Amino acid sequence: MPGRFSDFFEIPFLGRGFRPFFLLGAIYAVLMVAAWVFFATGAAEAPVSWNSPALWHAHEMIYGFTLASLAGFLLTAVATWTGGAPVRQIHLALLCLVWAAGRVSFWYPYAPPVILSIIDLSFIPLLAASLAVPLIRAWNKRNFVFLSMLALLFLGNLHMHLAAGGYGGDPRLTAYAAVLVVMMVISLVGGRIIPSFTVASLRMQGKVRYQTDQGKTDVAALLLLLALSISLMTSGLESGITAAFAMAAALVHLWRMRFWHSPETGSDPMVWILHVGYLWLVAGLLTLGLHGLKLVEQASLALHMLTVGCIGSMTLGMMARVALGHTGRPIAASSPVVLAFWLMQGAALARCFAILIGAADYRLWIGASGLLWVAAFIIYLAVYAPMLLGPRPDGLEA
Repeated sequence: MPGRFSDFFEIPFLGRGFRPFFLLGAIYAVLMVAAWVFFATGAAEAPVSWNSPALWHAHEMIYGFTLASLAGFLLTAVATWTGGAPVRQIHLALLCLVWAAGRVSFWYPYAPPVILSIIDLSFIPLLAASLAVPLIRAWNKRNFVFLSMLALLFLGNLHMHLAAGGYGGDPRLTAYAAVLVVMMVISLVGGRIIPSFTVASLRMQGKVRYQTDQGKTDVAALLLLLALSISLMTSGLESGITAAFAMAAALVHLWRMRFWHSPETGSDPMVWILHVGYLWLVAGLLTLGLHGLKLVEQASLALHMLTVGCIGSMTLGMMARVALGHTGRPIAASSPVVLAFWLMQGAALARCFAILIGAADYRLWIGASGLLWVAAFIIYLAVYAPMLLGPRPDGLEA
């Protein structure tokens, strides 16, 4: 007898959210940055549905690549937090399809703006609903905050669509604010997992270390990022208020690290990549503050510290770690993965240098940064695609 339609979706690839979304996110990271290098250097014309190629690039790196990585993490984590069944099979496939439809619509230059917006804007509400049901059912109040952050990201996306369509506001500022919301997610998740992973790694090496609770500092770090994003939207990048919030956020986030044993993490790449990614967050916030004080000319320097440096490092590190842990493999970085971590640092430094050097060799450094980024994610795909697509070696589900 023919099998049920749902049997088609009974494959390991659709067993947990991290599998398809990490794979799709990594593929999109390669495609978007490779394409952007051609567009930014004038080698090709961007097939954009918006009137600004730079804005199109910013949107897709936030709401395409970054959101896919975030979706994979949250869909997987919520099942662990609540002890419930994970989003999987048809439900997960539909979420992936909606995300992919949004990406395709952005690459089609003749897409009607209203249709493009509806398709793209639909993903976050569907993702939030998929997370909210198990969280509310288990009354896991501690993690309701992620729903609030998704709501902020949705509002940012909505405003970018409206502003790009000429309905008021500066979509460039909204892109900065959306990145800061992503920084809130990284700050919250990082504050929980980086100390825990670090202590566990050091104990495996025979070093007795402990975690230190910093509840009030963690809350202050989040609130300062929220205040910074609001100030940026209301007062602009060059505002003294924005500068004050950015500097304060940088200092508080750096202060959190005093108990994280960062200097001892050099022997474990799976841990140091997270510390380095977090340091890029501190550096980006500090640079944003210096820009507000008119001590740094280019705000994009801060933006790319936060995106290429922080988001690039943190997503690559977490996508590597989660894929190993949830497919029943030892959490250890192979030599190619360590190389990918270093390539990401090179990509961030080259992108920052491209801004600092100005017009002279701008295209050269943009190309170098893009090449390093693409190489890092190609390595990720080469190593992890078989794990994401195939069954666990121990025969367990997902």
